[in-house]
Amino acid sequence: MSNTQHRETEVKIFTPNLHEIREKLEQLGARLLQERVFELNVRYDSSDGSLSSRGIVLRLRQDTQTRLTYKSPGNIERGIVTREELEVALSDFDTMDIILAKLGYHPYMTYEKYRAVYQIGAVEVMLDELPYGNFIEVEGMAQDIEDILQTLGLHHAQRRTDSYTKLFDFVRHHLELHFQDLTFENFKDVDVPESAFIPPGSIVIE
Repeated sequence: MSNTQHRETEVKIFTPNLHEIREKLEQLGARLLQERVFELNVRYDSSDGSLSSRGIVLRLRQDTQTRLTYKSPGNIERGIVTREELEVALSDFDTMDIILAKLGYHPYMTYEKYRAVYQIGAVEVMLDELPYGNFIEVEGMAQDIEDILQTLGLHHAQRRTDSYTKLFDFVRHHLELHFQDLTFENFKDVDVPESAFIPPGSIVIE
């Protein structure tokens, strides 16, 4: 298998109105690859946090199936992130959790999400509902990503290069939240402004 098959190239954009994006995709003839489903994601790390400190993701996900994913640190160009991604389907979430513990990797946070997936041309568009807000992720070749963003009217939208868990860190900092997991229950009474996704200490130019 070639290295290009193990590389992920994507862009992430905060998009409160997913219904509008869904309508545009359907008008463009996009194909629904995955109906809206609930995801449970668990991030793992060693006791000294060595994976996170190096920008490495080790994640166990449960939706319609169970998958273990490794992601390397990403390279960023024009708000598009490219990195190595290795993923394998599993038959048993709980057993994989035990195996990871035996290897010295333990859960450090959980995050929940609803996701629907569309395909248009060579690009996949993920419509993501998270406890702190809605996003789209567009995955494909860089130029194809730029083209579909232009078509959807999102070419000039703010691109988020951080992971959902890193954005959670920003939100917790700005809103002074003290819980550790990104769940719908934890956020049921929390109003999250878009400004909460800005890295702490960043200079915002109006």
